[in-house]
Amino acid sequence: MRPRWIGTLLYVPMLYGLGWLLVQPLGLLTPAIPRDRLDLVGTALALLLLLLSLPLRIQRVWAERRPWRRLGVTAAPALVAQAFLRGLLKAGLLLALVTVVLLTSGQAFWHGSLSAPQLLNGMALLLGVGFAEELLFRGWLWGELELHLGTSPALWGQALVFSLVHTRFNLGPVGAVGLLGGLTMLGLALALQRRADGGVLWGAVGLHGGLVGGWFLLQGGLLDLAPTASAWLAGPGGAHPNPIGGVVGWLGLGALLWVLSKGPQLNTTRRQYNE
Repeated sequence: MRPRWIGTLLYVPMLYGLGWLLVQPLGLLTPAIPRDRLDLVGTALALLLLLLSLPLRIQRVWAERRPWRRLGVTAAPALVAQAFLRGLLKAGLLLALVTVVLLTSGQAFWHGSLSAPQLLNGMALLLGVGFAEELLFRGWLWGELELHLGTSPALWGQALVFSLVHTRFNLGPVGAVGLLGGLTMLGLALALQRRADGGVLWGAVGLHGGLVGGWFLLQGGLLDLAPTASAWLAGPGGAHPNPIGGVVGWLGLGALLWVLSKGPQLNTTRRQYNE
């Protein structure tokens, strides 16, 4: 069964719009709440709406009786754990590559200090951002695009949407192109990670969340980036660089894509998991 394009295009914006509307009374009742925290509450409400509505959409539009299994969320516990750890390990290797290059080139200095709140924030980013974005992009969007376009166009389509949503276009032409290319490669790598895991989503969650949470911890206290750190090494973003957009990030992701591309070919709309 093929979904309608209008439903695909409006589904997520409508959820965000509802989350924003639901949080407005809170802002009127407690005007002292900072706007960024209010926006965060709205995003959390939108995520809750996604979790509540997504199974219904998968059942009705995709004609799938087991929506969470189709999305790769539920599988045998051993498969979930193995996939998550594999993704986390790859994130650690990518971040280790960036760290070694920055340290040996004098672009950063090892500080090695983290507070308990920083560790908790890193864990929250790992699990929260990793799960929410992978459910959205490598779960729902990839499957939806496959039903519209087929396997190969959907693979590239979800990566391009992912990169456009996350790219900061105020970094200048070179920085924006670097970040756009790096994020596209990351989107492809995350999809191929899920494919390599037999459709289980948790490897992509570990890889994505590990990169986000790990880089937060590195920047938050483990590393001191030099003020003159090169954007082509540390990545674009000035005081808050994103290594995905730098040369080292590109090389690391390119190597990861090469490894993952050697994995089994799997259509995510026709997969089976071990019980």
